[in-house]
Order: sequence, then structure tokens, then C-alpha cells
Amino acid sequence: MKRTIAASYPARPSLVPRLLALAVALTLPLASAQSARQTTLVLGGDFSDLITLDPGVSYEFSGSLITGNLYDTLVGFEGNDLSHIRPRLASAWKITPTATGSQITFTLRNAKFSTGRPVTSADVVYSMNRVISLKSPSSFLLTDVANLKVGSVTAPTPTTVVFDIPKTANPNIVLAALTFNVGGIIDSAEAKAHEQNGDFGSGWLRDHSAGSGPFKLNRWDRSAQVALDVNPNAFRRSINIKRVILRYMLESSAQQTALNSGEIDVAWDYTPDAFNAAQSNPKLKALKTSTFQMAYLGMNSAKGQPFEDPRLREAVRYAIDQDGIIKSLLQGLGRKVQTIVPLGLAGSNPATPYSYDPAKAKALLSAAGKPNGFDVDFLVSTGSCSGGVPCQDLAAKIQSDLAKVGIRANIKQMVNAELLTAYRAQKAPLIQVAWSPDYPDADGNGTPLADYNAHSLAWRNGWNNPQASKLAQSAAIEVDQTKRIALYKQLTDLMVKEGPYAILYQPYKPVVVNASVVGFVRNANGDVQFEKIAKK
Repeated sequence: MKRTIAASYPARPSLVPRLLALAVALTLPLASAQSARQTTLVLGGDFSDLITLDPGVSYEFSGSLITGNLYDTLVGFEGNDLSHIRPRLASAWKITPTATGSQITFTLRNAKFSTGRPVTSADVVYSMNRVISLKSPSSFLLTDVANLKVGSVTAPTPTTVVFDIPKTANPNIVLAALTFNVGGIIDSAEAKAHEQNGDFGSGWLRDHSAGSGPFKLNRWDRSAQVALDVNPNAFRRSINIKRVILRYMLESSAQQTALNSGEIDVAWDYTPDAFNAAQSNPKLKALKTSTFQMAYLGMNSAKGQPFEDPRLREAVRYAIDQDGIIKSLLQGLGRKVQTIVPLGLAGSNPATPYSYDPAKAKALLSAAGKPNGFDVDFLVSTGSCSGGVPCQDLAAKIQSDLAKVGIRANIKQMVNAELLTAYRAQKAPLIQVAWSPDYPDADGNGTPLADYNAHSLAWRNGWNNPQASKLAQSAAIEVDQTKRIALYKQLTDLMVKEGPYAILYQPYKPVVVNASVVGFVRNANGDVQFEKIAKK
């Protein structure tokens, strides 16, 4: 595939031309460019997975990062504390048992959208019903995790919202799911004004915003940059930073040059080598941020697809040199894990039953009727992969490992948006991607990775195992923690043997910022609250 983007951005000797270019691009008066730069936060990174900025549809890492700053949810997390759900648009809530399950009653705070309209309970009802009706990639969080349907959310008063939760859902997990951008509350009047052919305004919201978050969308220049402006009506007010710009820079080298020259303030994708060097640079701060992310290979296991036979999937897991990837490529920016629930969440399973064993992989290929191996198309991103490793480097290592046992992986590189579109259409025979739970709970991986009916990762890989689906569903609603952990042990043991994944590693996210940037926190969910950042 043709590579695009910002590796070709040259280093420039002076900050002034960049300031002037920035001012012109965003229609700022030239005289105010220097002042604007002090209140502008510029991030350089691989944001090529961005498909839409509609919070009810977006399901990509970059989309979640941005929409989390454009839209408020009823509840949320603050900073690195992912163990306590905090008030957001809801100032208070209570869970009440009912004959059919439970109710969550939210009391709304006094808040306004960026349009100036007040946030009302009717907007919450509209936003929830909208996600359910759109049947978007993230709709399963409401329909399958929360088991909601149109009519389950009601507004008895303008400041009160009631969620009716059936017995088949755990109200505490529903609260956690509502922290994800799918729980973002939209100005219903604005969305309805731009609705076309029953799309609930989704076409317009792809590159416009109508939220109450600390920022509003200025513009999205596809494959170039996303610019956010401070929302003057926000209750989560940004004091120092008035504008945030996310510049598309796929190559780590371009980010390094831009950060060193002052063109950007935050580099999103340093390589392990560059990250290690940055740790000794007093002008920079190298942040080794935790993640619940998992880098993995997805293997299409549907009938007639390359990995229909489970022995072929096992062969891949034995063929991959995990230790070599973690030690040589990541240089300490990853942890070894082979099961589907990330380390750090209750229900994770530290078992690593697969060692690097090419002989065993070849034996499995022969047993599956493929003694001479086989060819398979291998879909890979053009940008940076988890832990800062260039995706092509990781893919080359995996291709080499697989070739040693007879699996001939034909690498096909594409930008993330194209990659994810193919994956969501079940058109990825073998794919190198990453996954992070939408909320910090084992169910954030259990349901999408194990339950085919959730229409998420298990579905994308054509893997339908009723036992796994039942275990995932049972674990999701189990309130007894001991029993719940035991269910996840059964599920993870089943999936490490039968599932359509080869987990590569659980990465750390290397982020490097200019030393003048203070208050920058990226939590394990991948969220950054831009309103809390300042520049000295």
C-alpha cells in the first residue's frame, strides 16, 4: 500500500514560521500567534484510525481520546484512578433493586452544551435511544452489556433520568460502560436539525460536535489534523489550554524532530530506542504510561477461512517468538500475556501455556492436513503499533516467525481506518491489531472477545463458540467476586486454547512531552483530560 502522511514533515530552524502557519491554518490574527501558541497544545501522533467523531459511533482509540474531550458522560473516571466512578453530568445516582432487575436513577447537574442549550434528561434519553437504534460498532455496550432497548431509559423530570436494567445485566458494569464515549450526551436539538434519511445526525456529527465537554470541534482536516477549541459553556473548564491540535504524524522520527524543534508539545508514538534516549534529555519528560491494551493477531476462523481448524490457530501461537518481540523490539515497553483479560484487572489469568516451539507448530500443521504450510494475507497498519514499535517492524518479525513453520504471510499495509473497515466486515484473514477494554472491567474484554453474539471481535474473526458466549454472559452479571473470578478463569482457559487470537504482549504506552507541559496524564484506558493540562 502507498504510505501517506507526515514522515516527510521537515525540521525547521525557527519557531516563527510554524506559528504563522498555525495562525493562518486556524484563522488566527498573525499578531496573536505567539500568545496563541502558549495556550495551544499540539500533539503529534498516528491518528489514522480516526473514522468519525460521533460519540455514538466512534470505536477507535483516537476517536475515544477526542470524543472524551468533546462530550460529557453521566459518570466518568478522574486521572489514573480507574477504581472509582465519579460524577460527571450526573451529580448523584442511586441503584435500586426491582422485581425485574434494578434501576439506576441519575440526578443531572446544571450544565450547558457548546451551543448554549441546557443539558436535560430528554437529551440523555435521546442519546441512549440513538446509540441503540444506530446499531453502531459500540452499540453492543448498551444492547448486549447493559441489555437496554429503546424505552429502557426514561426522563420523569427535566433533571432526572432512570435506567431500567434487567436481571440479565449487572448495574455496576452498566455504570462502567457509561463512562465510555458511547455514553456521551448529545445536544438532541442540534442532532435532529442535521438529521438526514433517519441517520440521527450521524453524518453531520462525523466532523462536527454537539456536546458539553471542555472542548468543541473547530475542524477535522482528514489525514492532516484535528483542531479543538475551548468550550466556554463547559462546567469542566479548561483554564490554560484554549486550543488542542492533533497532527497526523505516522512516523516516530517525524514526531521526534517536531518535538525537539518545538513544533509539537506531545509525541504520541516514540519508538523504544527513542524513548530510552528521551529519558536522559532534561528538555523532555518521558512517560511510561500503563495500558489495559493487548497487541494481538486476529485469525479468521469462519467456515472456509484460513484458520477454521483450531490446530492451525495453535500452530500460530507456538510459532510466535513472544520473548523475542518483548525483549528485542519493545525493550521493556511490554509484558508477556497470553490470555484475553489484561493484567491489572480482576479476572486476569497470568498463565502462559505457549512457549516458542516451531517443531510443535509444524506438527500441528501436519495434523491439520497442512504439512507444507499455507499462504495467508496479513493485514498490517502503516503506522505505529502498541509500545511504540513501528507496525512494519513487528509484522516483519511475525512474518519471519511464521515462515519458519511454513505459514507464508503476505503483508498488506494500509492506514488504520481502512484496516479497521476491512476487519469489521470480516475480511481480514490474518490481522495485526490492538484492543483495549472500553471500561476497566474484565467484561470489557470478555464480552467482545468471547461472545460472537456481541458482534464485536469474536464476530470479526468468525469465531462462534456457544460455551464461551455463555461463560462471558454469566461472568458479566455475576455479583459475587469470587464466583466471578472463577468464571473468568474458565473463560480464559478455554479461549487461550480454542480462541481466534494470538496475544502478542500487553504494552506500555511511551509518551514524550516537552518539559514545559504540566498536568498531562494518560490513564490505562487511554483517556487524557486536556482541560487539566497547562504549559509553564
